[in-house]
Amino acid sequence: MFSGDPILVLILVCAITVYGSGFVLLTVWYKMNCKEPKPFSFASASSTFTRVKFTVDGLRGIMDYKHNIRNMSVIAHVDHGKSTLTDSLVAAAGIIAQEVAGDVRMTDTRADEAERGITIKSTGISLYYEMSDESLKSYKGERQGNEYLINLIDSPGHVDFSSEVTAALRITDGALVVVDCVEGVCVQTETVLRQALGERIRPVLTVNKMDRCFLELQVDGEEAYQTFQRVIENANVIMATYEDPLLGDVQVYPEKGTVAFSAGLHGWAFTLTNFAKMYASKFGVDESKMMERLWGENFFDPATKKWTTKSTGSATCKRGFVQFCYEPIKQIINTCMNDQKDKLWPMLQKLGVTMKAEEKDLMGKALMKRVMQTWLPASSALLEMMIFHLPSPATAQKYRVENLYEGPLDDQYANAIRNCDPEGPLMLYVSKMIPASDKGRFFAFGRVFAGKVQTGLKVRIMGPNYVPGEKKDLYVKSVQRTVIWMGKKQETVEDVPCGNTVAMVGLDQFITKNATLTNEKETDAHPIRAMKFSVSPVVRVAVQCKVASDLPKLVEGLKRLAKSDPMVVCTIEESGEHIIAGAGELHLEICLKDLVDDFMGGAEIIKSDPVVSFRETVLEKSCRIVMSKSPNKHNRLYMEARPMEEGLAEAIDDGRIGPRDDPKVRAKILSEEFGWDKDLAKKIWCFGPETTGPNMVVDMCKGVQYLNEIKDSVVAGFQWASKEGALAEENMRGICFEVCDVVLHADAIHRGGGQVIPTARRVIYASQLTAKPRLLEPVYLVEIQAPEQALGGIYSVLNQKRGHVFEEMQRPGTPLYNIKAYLPVIESFGFSSTLRAATSGQAFPQCVFDHWDMMSSDPLESGSQAANLVTEIRKRKGLKEQMTPLSEFEDKLITTTFKDDDYYHYYYYVFCADIKLFRLLDWILRWLVFWWNSWRLRSLPSSSSKEYILQGLVERVAIIFYNTENVPLERFIFKLFVNQSYGAKVEEADLEFSLRSFLIKLPLSETLTKVLPRDCRWEITVYFRSLPQASTSKDAELWIPTDTKQWLQPPLITPVKSMSSEPICVQLYLEHPSLSEPKL
Repeated sequence: MFSGDPILVLILVCAITVYGSGFVLLTVWYKMNCKEPKPFSFASASSTFTRVKFTVDGLRGIMDYKHNIRNMSVIAHVDHGKSTLTDSLVAAAGIIAQEVAGDVRMTDTRADEAERGITIKSTGISLYYEMSDESLKSYKGERQGNEYLINLIDSPGHVDFSSEVTAALRITDGALVVVDCVEGVCVQTETVLRQALGERIRPVLTVNKMDRCFLELQVDGEEAYQTFQRVIENANVIMATYEDPLLGDVQVYPEKGTVAFSAGLHGWAFTLTNFAKMYASKFGVDESKMMERLWGENFFDPATKKWTTKSTGSATCKRGFVQFCYEPIKQIINTCMNDQKDKLWPMLQKLGVTMKAEEKDLMGKALMKRVMQTWLPASSALLEMMIFHLPSPATAQKYRVENLYEGPLDDQYANAIRNCDPEGPLMLYVSKMIPASDKGRFFAFGRVFAGKVQTGLKVRIMGPNYVPGEKKDLYVKSVQRTVIWMGKKQETVEDVPCGNTVAMVGLDQFITKNATLTNEKETDAHPIRAMKFSVSPVVRVAVQCKVASDLPKLVEGLKRLAKSDPMVVCTIEESGEHIIAGAGELHLEICLKDLVDDFMGGAEIIKSDPVVSFRETVLEKSCRIVMSKSPNKHNRLYMEARPMEEGLAEAIDDGRIGPRDDPKVRAKILSEEFGWDKDLAKKIWCFGPETTGPNMVVDMCKGVQYLNEIKDSVVAGFQWASKEGALAEENMRGICFEVCDVVLHADAIHRGGGQVIPTARRVIYASQLTAKPRLLEPVYLVEIQAPEQALGGIYSVLNQKRGHVFEEMQRPGTPLYNIKAYLPVIESFGFSSTLRAATSGQAFPQCVFDHWDMMSSDPLESGSQAANLVTEIRKRKGLKEQMTPLSEFEDKLITTTFKDDDYYHYYYYVFCADIKLFRLLDWILRWLVFWWNSWRLRSLPSSSSKEYILQGLVERVAIIFYNTENVPLERFIFKLFVNQSYGAKVEEADLEFSLRSFLIKLPLSETLTKVLPRDCRWEITVYFRSLPQASTSKDAELWIPTDTKQWLQPPLITPVKSMSSEPICVQLYLEHPSLSEPKL
């Protein structure tokens, strides 16, 4: 077969199976002998060298031509042929040989990708392609020469790795959507299309695995056309559903050249443009008219040589696509497979296809593959479709800037992105971190949207939690090296201008998953929006070291794992457990393998069974406004919870509504789509958890002093509470918390974060528990393809797993049925194996996270399914099995209001106690007030009381309970706030009157919380705040008590003004003193 040096031949034979002939031959010969290569003769492989058609310097040169760049992703459902098809595009650039395209899977760079036959990580590769002058005649876009740079990213198709698709789409402008012509549009096809259109990515479509129609199904032309038409229609329905007005019409049409038909395994493809050019010259018609006739209701009758829009019924009258595209391909394939070479060569000669001498000896599939690759090369058809119909960065960034940039859309950074300006400030988005060959190091892979990044450049790194004007999540570091990603290799370049993808070295210690980069001095720049993922990390597993000494390796390995995957979440529970959360079982399996093999050096770990993340929500509005007091008892927060409007949580998840939106724009969406009051919509304090989650806090207060000072503390408490709900410390979802009122201490030192943050957390928990709390469980959308005889087994398994079918239909042209069902994620473990066992291996499920479903049972009802789940979760997290009761979070107060002569408002809050104590206090109060006259107002001269009242100063009434041995048991303080409007007259007896009224009405209302002994007595003392000018020494002297017998010194308090518009407002309420107040 080969002639030459036997050692070299041995190496060459191994290399041909991986890389193809020629290219490796040149490399190996040069390395072994350092001489010019000698020719070899091949019996079954090409003797010509497949040289790389570009140099790194050449690629770098094209990067400056922003109109000649195409950034695109290849997206599809799993096993629809993305990576195989990508090989043909890579072969066009000369990186691999054409003969092995489809077998090498150049973009599958991991060993486990080759073993499993699926793509796990998205991989970028930059391709050089030179368009012919003939092809460019019909190109109307702006360009600079014939050379094009295609920055291609091959992404996974399995739903568990959807985050990789999101990361790829963020840094590209176009997408090649690959759909299996037999399986059609599947569940993941819709998912990736929705993601693409959400990022304003323009799609083109290829109907792949077309060879199955000829070799496997052997369908006739009309049936094949109807199958292709259904695939295109289904894809267009999805595109029309999620289209963006700024993108215009994103639907694909074969007659416009935005649909290709391909066979990735055999390396051939075509668009109607290919056949239209061929037949236009033959028929002497316009190429565009010919394209229109090759699709749709256009029929050609060779007998009459006329086109019609309806079939005449004649056997010779066939649809244009069938007559001029499908049947010629079918004839060529059948001739090759039947080894009818005497017929084949004349046919190829008419088509202008020339075969090499050694290729004419091929037989069967090998011959068919080579003939079709030569006649209809996939690389030419697909690359030309991308160049013609996908936008350049200069075009795409004009309409993508609104989705990308968080700052003002008229500042210099937005304009630089919009114009793809290489001279503007650097704006670069890192979408993922890629592990390097050096253990523990990572490449930062992303896209330059404006400016230019170069080796040695100092950049500002703005992480996902960065807020403009603050230093949180902000770093300034230097780029050590810039590289171009080339699949399994990287090529170093000095710099990369805007419009291109780039990988950088030296930033991995400061970027966790993604970040925005700009120049060091660009302090006014806002970051690029964070990505929104279509799946959630709902499946979790706990890991621990088999050998305790490996714990440092585990901790460091988890950090690296979190950096390497856009979706995985690594956390440490309060119990000390290390938790890894992923999108599904397969995702977790891959993460655990990476953790052990790549990030822990092979150290063994022990993993628990997978568990599911839940969410906590509420069913209805809180039954009452709840209140919690700060630890020092000087501050009160009043709040209630309610469920969000339907669809609002999803809008927040999708990024349509977020914390960094323009408040006016956000208010408009909330008012028009969800029925919010516009003014209320502008008073949203925050979203959470993690500042972007589907819960929010809304300010409903009016005229509260110092409210802005505690806002940050309330937000911090909310972030804490929404991340760890009251039921089982799971994330909250879909709850709107309304701050109804706030009572704050006038002294800032008494209303700091240490007082307000835990209070906010407690009142949020209380409002959640009073609003009928519920658990939300994650639900998969399951798509199953199976023959009719397997349907019984499918329904049986789904019923056992709490799943329910909502759609069943037969796939036209096939014996397969397509079943769609909802399946709780908690029931999905082992579902695939159970389903295969029940259907004898005939059913193949695909699960994708779809939504959160509210469990019908009440988690507060003992013995219910939800309550049992809460108990299990709490046990797993090391918490108390019993939930914390509402009384631990709520300081339950009841408000009563009364008026006298329309001048006074009396608000007093009293604690609840049993009825016996109520009667006792009632009797004691009446006895003290009417018979003993226990309040001692007379000790303060009435002539001076008017001055204090006019100043609006604060008075207190203290009630102290003693036992029979004269030992104080409990004390309560009644504050009295008196304020006067301008021009109003206050009588000297007003204060005494208000105190008398209050003490008389006290025993008639609710009683105290703490049950006091029966044998107790109580005394009352009144304190007045002295005038400021009367102060001569210490603060204690500002108090003038009526009787100092009860305390060594009076409690400190500052004035609080009433918001009442009436001349005088007296507020009386019960306050239990804090430990910080003077002791008895």
